[in-house]
Amino acid sequence: MELQTARLLLRRPTAGDVDAIFAVHRDPETCTHNPSDALARFEKAEALYQRWDDQWQQYGYGYWVVRRHGSAQQLGFCGIKLMELHGDPVLNLFYRFATSAWGQGFAGEAAATVATWASRHLPDLPLIARVRPANVASQRVAIRAGLSRAQHLDTEGYDGFDWIYIAQHANRPQTGAITHQDSEIQKELPSC
Repeated sequence: MELQTARLLLRRPTAGDVDAIFAVHRDPETCTHNPSDALARFEKAEALYQRWDDQWQQYGYGYWVVRRHGSAQQLGFCGIKLMELHGDPVLNLFYRFATSAWGQGFAGEAAATVATWASRHLPDLPLIARVRPANVASQRVAIRAGLSRAQHLDTEGYDGFDWIYIAQHANRPQTGAITHQDSEIQKELPSC
C-alpha cells in the first residue's frame, strides 16, 4: 500500500529499510524527547522492523517509509499503531524523520496524509498523537495533521508526561472516556 502527497511517497517498509530504521533511531537528536526509542545496536533495528511488519500483517496498516518522489532516500517514518489510552482503543500517530529532513515540512505533510487515510479507513478508532510538552516541533506536526490538544487526556508515557492531541471526525461515535466534542480541546499551539 502506498500513499502520495505532492512531494512525498509513503510505502510499507521492507527488510531493505532496516539500515534507514537504524540510522534514524540511533541519532540522539531524533530520540531526544523519546530516549527509550533510541537504538544502539543494528539487531534492535531488525527487531523493530519485524514488529512493524508484524503489525502490517495483522492489521493491514502500520508505519510507512517516507521519501520524496523520484528518490530512493528514506526521509523518515510516519504511520499509525493500535494502542490503548485510558482504557479505550486508539490509533497512535507516529512520525520520526532524519535530522537532514527537518524544517522542510515533510513530517507535517506525511502526518496529514496518514491522518486522512486513518479517518477514511478506520473511522471508528480515535486518532491521537502523544507529544512531550517540550517538543514544540512535534506539536506543530500534530496540529498540521489536523489534531488538536486534548488536555483532559494527558497522561504519563514511557519517557515522561505526554500531551495528547486528537483528531476531530464528525462521523466518529462519541463513546468511552475519549470524547471528541470536549470544551477542553484546544486548537492553538500552547505557549511554552
